[in-house]
Amino acid sequence: MPTSRRQALAVLASTAGASLLPETSTAAVKSPSFVPCLNMSTIRGQKLGFVKELETASKAGFRSVEVWMETLQEFVKSGNTPAQARKIADDLGIKIENAIGFAAWIVDDETARTKGVDQLKREMELLAQVGCMRVATPPVGAQSPQSPRIDLLKAAERYRTILEISDQTGVIPQLELWGFSKNLNLLSEVMYVAIQSGHPSARLLLDVYHLYKGGSSLDSLKLVGKLGIEIFHINDYAAGFPKETIVDADRVYPGDGIAPIGQILKIIKNPDRPIVLSLEVFNKSYYAQDALQVAKTGLAKINKVIAGI
Repeated sequence: MPTSRRQALAVLASTAGASLLPETSTAAVKSPSFVPCLNMSTIRGQKLGFVKELETASKAGFRSVEVWMETLQEFVKSGNTPAQARKIADDLGIKIENAIGFAAWIVDDETARTKGVDQLKREMELLAQVGCMRVATPPVGAQSPQSPRIDLLKAAERYRTILEISDQTGVIPQLELWGFSKNLNLLSEVMYVAIQSGHPSARLLLDVYHLYKGGSSLDSLKLVGKLGIEIFHINDYAAGFPKETIVDADRVYPGDGIAPIGQILKIIKNPDRPIVLSLEVFNKSYYAQDALQVAKTGLAKINKVIAGI
């Protein structure tokens, strides 16, 4: 019996006569401006697997998640189908908002780039079947200090190439800023690439931590425009971590640090549609805790931050 079927039956058996929606009183705040979302990076260290990650998010009160391509692919490789993945998410009351992938679509090496674009196309086709209509596209393969600087005109052309794949799949590549990267580490760079691509579906994927790490000004964030952001990674950082040395694992729950989160949310707030606020941390101390408790705590922190924004 495929893994997903066994796990789905176990869920049904344990909740006979009851809804698959969360038993806990914790729930995402109904905000006209923001949708709380759980990025599975936050509980990735617990190594739960695709189904249990979705179950954990649902029990914690999240209605939206970001999954990792690797975890979804492992689920499918285990003998399950994209349709099963979609049904499990639907039964749990979960919407898969975005997927975290690592295809090398931007690199200068033509062979590697062709391979990366082909990989991304396959991933986008899979995501469309699952019902996930976004995928993160950071500058994979061009992020190390040894990487050459990529001409931004070429980067824009390459971003348009993968945006054109979205014309067939409906899955929109979200151009992700990585503050630590040699390329696309500044808001000005991702804005240029998105605008220069000339494609109507161009979108940015920004992050509290990465804006700080890369040294982008929040005054510039006001220039992005309301259509430019659909999903935003929310997290925080404590005092005593300069941008030159802070790393992914130093991120903490929103509100537990000194990041100007309230200011950021007021800037990106869109009166026309809610923005998905996805909790993305890689904190090893959280990985040592119970995944459900981490997810519940994360949702409570998001709810507190967005209250009154």
